[in-house]
Amino acid sequence: MTPAVAEVYNEAFSYLDTLMKIRFIPALLLALCVTANASDMPQSTGIKPLVPITALDVPRYMGTWYEIAKFNNRFQKRCTGFTTATYSAIPDGKVQVINRCRAENGDLVEAIGVARQVGNSSSPKLKVRFAPAILSFLPMVWGDYWVIDLDQNYQLAAVSEGTREYLWILSRTKKVDHAKYDALIARLAAQGLDVSKLVLTWQE
Repeated sequence: MTPAVAEVYNEAFSYLDTLMKIRFIPALLLALCVTANASDMPQSTGIKPLVPITALDVPRYMGTWYEIAKFNNRFQKRCTGFTTATYSAIPDGKVQVINRCRAENGDLVEAIGVARQVGNSSSPKLKVRFAPAILSFLPMVWGDYWVIDLDQNYQLAAVSEGTREYLWILSRTKKVDHAKYDALIARLAAQGLDVSKLVLTWQE
């Protein structure tokens, strides 16, 4: 996952200096605001809100996770496989996020960001940003990262956000037991996620 819904901001803000010169910043910020806050919008009639897990033990969640499957998204368009997400605690109480994958030409693609919990110390909802720290005061640079499924041993997880536009399945290992995977898929479908959109990630 490489979960990092907010990885899109890393790409968007790489053009920041140019956009400032041509005075397109208001339009950019408006677009980012709509994207970042999409999960705050009301759910469609008849669809129940997405429910995250009850509590997240952040220290247990730290370490490297392998992306097993995901909904295709524009900010991972260069990734052809070998995708990982590595989380580590940092002194200010936040979490460093390092997402890595391989491009088609074999190059390593890496995005480094930071995450913070929303709510108390066991909240399963986080905000993640990949924009420069100088822009961290802007709400629209923070994307939602909700842990919506997690086994008791912290070995298999699913991450999404309120609109169900994004979904990542993460594992501590490169391969997942078929029965456990199928059971997870059934739970995600019951949560209203369109699991037919899942694309498996190539891992060695």
